[in-house]
Amino acid sequence: GSLAGSGTLGLLIPPSIMLIVYGVLAQQSISRLFIAGVLPGIMIILIFMTYIAIRAKLNPSLAPKEKNNYTLLEKLIAGRHLFPVVGLIFCVLGSIYGGYATPTEAATIGVCGALLLAWLTKTLTLKSFFDSLMGAVKTSCMINFIIVGAAFLSVAMGYTGIPKQLGEIVNQYELSQISLLIILTILYIFLGCFLEGTSMMVLTASVVLPMVQTAGIDLIWFGIVSLLGVEIGLLTPPLGLSVLTIKGSLDDPHISLKDIFIGSFSFALIIFVLAVTIVLYPNLCQLFY
Repeated sequence: GSLAGSGTLGLLIPPSIMLIVYGVLAQQSISRLFIAGVLPGIMIILIFMTYIAIRAKLNPSLAPKEKNNYTLLEKLIAGRHLFPVVGLIFCVLGSIYGGYATPTEAATIGVCGALLLAWLTKTLTLKSFFDSLMGAVKTSCMINFIIVGAAFLSVAMGYTGIPKQLGEIVNQYELSQISLLIILTILYIFLGCFLEGTSMMVLTASVVLPMVQTAGIDLIWFGIVSLLGVEIGLLTPPLGLSVLTIKGSLDDPHISLKDIFIGSFSFALIIFVLAVTIVLYPNLCQLFY
């Protein structure tokens, strides 16, 4: 459950592909979306850590038994190989947050830094370089196809007039921003039971975004709230993509899919509570951007 829950954090914490896709669909600044996702992401991490610590303290049998005890100095020495990687992450994100580079330029810094680290650690080979290159090409093609599909869908929806009609419905029923956000969050949670996050965003963007704009809701703030709804959907049955991934990586036949869904429920509930908190207190997102 902890692995499935924490596995969804990649959607929110930069550099998130989902935030990039949403930024393109909503025509919003990706840098501002990255900044807006930091505080909610850190909050989820801290709440997850606190929850796991409390549960393990109340019921020690839930946690694995520690076989070796290490001092703080030994842990720091053992973790020294992580420092260059963490430093690279701070350089990439720091250049974006500090306004020194655009996301594209920061990505270039990340690539050059990763190649330098691989060369210094003697893990850079011609095969690993071409494997990385092909992986980047596949990811880029996937994102571009998603964006092209979203563009076609937006044009088709524009011709049907559905977004305009939905916007008029919002005005007609005089739904408050809170009411509309609650309805849309529930929608994303429901869709997450059957679709993965990117498909969900692409299919709903052309309908949902005009409604959100008509209601006067900040699109960057809404992007963070909707991503929290997507995260919950990744942990809920019957699809629960994050749960299925954990099940597929386990060799233990005694752990069923039902067991993982039960273990993930509390983490989905934590994310839901945070989503409600951000809806009620939007400054948690808007504090930095």
